[in-house]
Parts: sequence; structure tokens; C-alpha cells
Amino acid sequence: MEENKKYFNLTNLIFGWLEGPRAQAVTSTITLLEILVQPYRLSDIDRVNKFYALLSTFPHLEWVAPSLRIADMGAHFRAEYNLRTPDAIQAATALSYGATGFVSNDAGFRRVTGLDIIVLDDLLE
Repeated sequence: MEENKKYFNLTNLIFGWLEGPRAQAVTSTITLLEILVQPYRLSDIDRVNKFYALLSTFPHLEWVAPSLRIADMGAHFRAEYNLRTPDAIQAATALSYGATGFVSNDAGFRRVTGLDIIVLDDLLE
């Protein structure tokens, strides 16, 4: 998202795929919450608006608000896999919507069964 040179090529591939006709992806609205913290902390409203403009343009990306079912599954994941609440909600959202893969840079997601986890740092090695 921030054009981090270390991950730029990988994330370009992911976002490029997401623009393709065969792509189908889902993320929680918690994603937006986490992405916007730093720009708001810095009072960088221009950056906030850029994130909104970028993230709202992917036609094959579905944004999902946490439901009672997702909250329940997330609580289970917190208990079983020791995930932080936002991470548990992310994993629960993915599985609730039939995702088979999950892209992150947090190896802790590997504890979640039922998802093929792609950790960006692993792809750089």
C-alpha cells in the first residue's frame, strides 16, 4: 500500500491479479481500519483519501463488515490460535466467504487451518 520497495513487486502482482477478470477476493472492513490509523495519526487526510480511492476501485474485492457469525468464529480463532482480535476477524472473514488463500506478512496466520497462507517475506527469500 505504501509502495514499500521491499514488497513493491509482490504487491503489484497481487493488485494486478485483483484487477483481472478471474479474480475474486474478500477482506474485512477491519483492513481499512488498520490501513488508515497511521494517516489519521499524522493528520494526512490526503493519504486517507488516496487509500479510499485505491481500495474502492477493485471490482473483484468484496468488503465485508463483521457479522455475528464472523465474530463467533473470530473468538474461536483467538482462543485456539492465539490471534489478535483484528487478525482473528480477518481469518474468520476469509473462511466465512470461502477463501482458500490468505495473503499477509504475519506468519502467525499459519496456525489457522483451512487457508493456504502466503507470507510475503517468504516469497522474497
